[in-house]
Amino acid sequence: MSDTVYSTYEAKSRFSEVMRIVREGRSVVVTYHGEPVAEIRPIDPRGGTAARLEWLRSRGSLLAEGSDPRAFAPLASRPGALRRFLDDRHA
Repeated sequence: MSDTVYSTYEAKSRFSEVMRIVREGRSVVVTYHGEPVAEIRPIDPRGGTAARLEWLRSRGSLLAEGSDPRAFAPLASRPGALRRFLDDRHA
């Protein structure tokens, strides 16, 4: 089943409707300027902590036990990239 999508404004003004949808077992995605920023979903008490951790690992949001976080390669290796980004942002 596909997620229901609301803008931030719609989710705020229709919060009771959002909660009804979640109580029915469906997820709601909240967007900001068209980009997904949050997911409101029902809690699955049967899955417990172990199932939640596995779900986070499967999404790449959590490293597996024993993983070396330093094994990830940087996205940009050009010196000064952060400074240029910050300068452009404030220009």
